Order: sequence, then C-alpha cells, then structure tokens
Amino acid sequence: MDSISLAQARRIALAAQGLDRPRPAAAGPVTMRRLTAEVSRLNLLQIDSVNVLARAHLVPLYSRLGPYDVGLLDRASGSAPRKLVETWAHVASFVPVTTYPLLEWRRRRYQDEAWGAIAGAPLAHAAEVDLVRGMVAERGPVTAREIHDELEAAGRTAPRSREEWGWNWTVAKRCLEFLFFTGEVMSARRNSAFERCYDLPERVLPPAVRAAGPVPDDEAVRRLLELGARAHGVGTARCFADYFRLRGPAVKRALAELVEEGTLEPVEVEGWAERTYRHRAARLPRRATARTLLSPFDPLVWERRRLEALFDVYYRIEIYVPAPQRTLGYYVLPFLEGDAVTAMVDLKADRQAGVLRVQAAHATAHATADTAAALGAELDVLGGWLGLGTTSVAPAGDLAADLAGAVRAA
Repeated sequence: MDSISLAQARRIALAAQGLDRPRPAAAGPVTMRRLTAEVSRLNLLQIDSVNVLARAHLVPLYSRLGPYDVGLLDRASGSAPRKLVETWAHVASFVPVTTYPLLEWRRRRYQDEAWGAIAGAPLAHAAEVDLVRGMVAERGPVTAREIHDELEAAGRTAPRSREEWGWNWTVAKRCLEFLFFTGEVMSARRNSAFERCYDLPERVLPPAVRAAGPVPDDEAVRRLLELGARAHGVGTARCFADYFRLRGPAVKRALAELVEEGTLEPVEVEGWAERTYRHRAARLPRRATARTLLSPFDPLVWERRRLEALFDVYYRIEIYVPAPQRTLGYYVLPFLEGDAVTAMVDLKADRQAGVLRVQAAHATAHATADTAAALGAELDVLGGWLGLGTTSVAPAGDLAADLAGAVRAA
C-alpha cells in the first residue's frame, strides 16, 4: 500500500477539483465548451436559494474559470439541446445530462430517498397531484405560482398566505416537487425570479438521453461512486459516497468492485485513521498555485470533516445561526491560497449601492504576510464580475485592517 503525505493528499484533491493552477489568463471569454468541461469535472453544481452574494451554482465556476458570462449556464440548462439538467444529486443540483439516468433509482425510491413533504404528497394530495400532472402536460413550462393560482381559482386549494415561505410550501408546490423528485416533470429553465419552470421530460431531455435504456441499480451506484471518487481524487468511502449522497449496502459492494478492478487503490495518508483510497486517474502536481474564493457550496468544502482533515481549518456555514452566536459571519467564503485556506471572509453584494461589502475578514492559522494583498486583489476581480464598482471592508475580524489597506491599494 502506498503512503502519501498530507501535503500530497491536498494537492491531489486540488488537482481533481481543478483548483491546483491559477485561473486561465484573460485570453478571451469563457466558451460553452470550457464551461461544460468544467461542470463535467465537478459532476454537479449545487443549487441554493440564498443570493446574498451570487447564486450558489454560479460561484464554483467563477472559482475555477474566473469572470464568465453566467448566461452560458442559463443556455446550457434552459435551451435545447440541454447540456445540464436539474435533479436531486448531492442535493438539488445541475448535473450533466449523461448523469441524469444514473439517478433513476433515486427517483423511483422516493419514499426512502425524499423527505416527508415530498414522499407524503401522493397520499396527502392525491387528487391535486393528478391535476397538477395534467396541467404541466397541457401548459408547461409553468411555475408553481401559476399552478397555485389556477388551483385557487378553481377552488381546489386555499389562498396563499404570508406564512408560505421557504420550505412552507403551497399544495401546488408540494405536488410539483413530488413530481420533480420522481422525474415525472423536470425543470425546463429558471425564470428571472429563479423559479423553476416545470415541463415534461420528453420536452426537456435530449432525444439520446430519452432513448437510452435503464441503468441497473448496482451499476448506477457504482458509476456514481466512481464519479465522486474521481472528483475528490483521494479520500475515504464516506467522502466518495457523500458526493451524490449515496448510502446503504450497495455502496459497500460498489467500493469493493472499484478496488478489485483497480479504479480505486488503497493508500495511507499521513494522519488519517480511516481507510483511504486514491482514484487511478488522480494527478499529483508538484505545486498548487491557485488563488481564489470558494463558495460555501463548493464541492471542495461542502464535506466539512474532509476539509478539516485536509486543510486543518474549521468551517461551518452559519446562515441559520443567530447573529450573536456566529463566529465567522453570515455568508462566509474560504480563501484558497496555493494549497492552504488562509482566510475566511463574510461577503455581501450590495447591488443597490454597487458595493461588495466585506462584513468580516478572519485569518486562519495558515495566513501569510501576502494573504491580505492576495485577497484584496481577488475581491477586486470578484466585484468586477458581479458588476460592483467598489469594495468596502468593515472593521470586523483580525484580518480586516490589513485587508482594508490592501483594498485601498488595489
């Protein structure tokens, strides 16, 4: 069994995620080919409704490609022939169309894989589910709001109340999300309010994907586990399974098969007690030289125990933590500098004022004398991509004063 140092494991992980090298120089705009190639490397882009800085699925591509036209993602996922589609993968995610068939078993097993509001919809709202299914077939693409308004006008549901926000869904939304989870309807696109526009799969999926035969469950789990391992480069079975939120005996069988065929090889990582594996396609660069900010929903950081084991930093998203109890801030992005996470910055896009607001800036134990200047330069690029003219640094956090000076210099 090979032994690798923790530093080598970090570089393998960064290379697998496309984060070991500086972003491409501005030799021209990011093309659709480059963008879809990067999504294929990551396998998925997590979707989240929080928009305090930018939509969650947009930032991982910025981290790797630099400033790009976000309209490319809209076209890739909202115009035929689609290259990306929405489904439940890690959580709600954009995935390459070739990955969609590998998740059919999850859609079929909605009673075990979905949570109560979705899994219980066919029993709690059986008549409404049938109605909504027919309305999407007749009128799609259509939003949950439009479906609700029709049901309300027909006297089939109560009027929308002010309490219906977040996960407190209307009946129409619950029915649509059940149909979406099971694959009976899909998201044809997102509108300007970031609402899903639901339609039938035959009007969303490319013909080649629709014509493909079903993938046996065990094969699908094995291929998904391999994609998670490829995206991580090195890690534990837990790391690989978490990528697509896989669980159960099928994962153990898939892992054993991937090891037996040589796709995964056991390795010892310095300081790790858990059994660890390296993907045979993993690359070990001599150095890691990227400098970039990472979304809280970036695949490199979303498995927090893995992040702590690899980079020796403690990081948790604190959106749902009461403000007085937060340690780092509301929407905190780690700053990757080479092969170290050197800072944590709480960022907000003040679109009305045209200002990128740094609510707090904290140095980690791995910060260097150059961290403030490097982070200041990165904020300048980020602000430009977001269309924000200036950056303002609040005096909160041990890096704030130095960062404010760097921002003024930039």
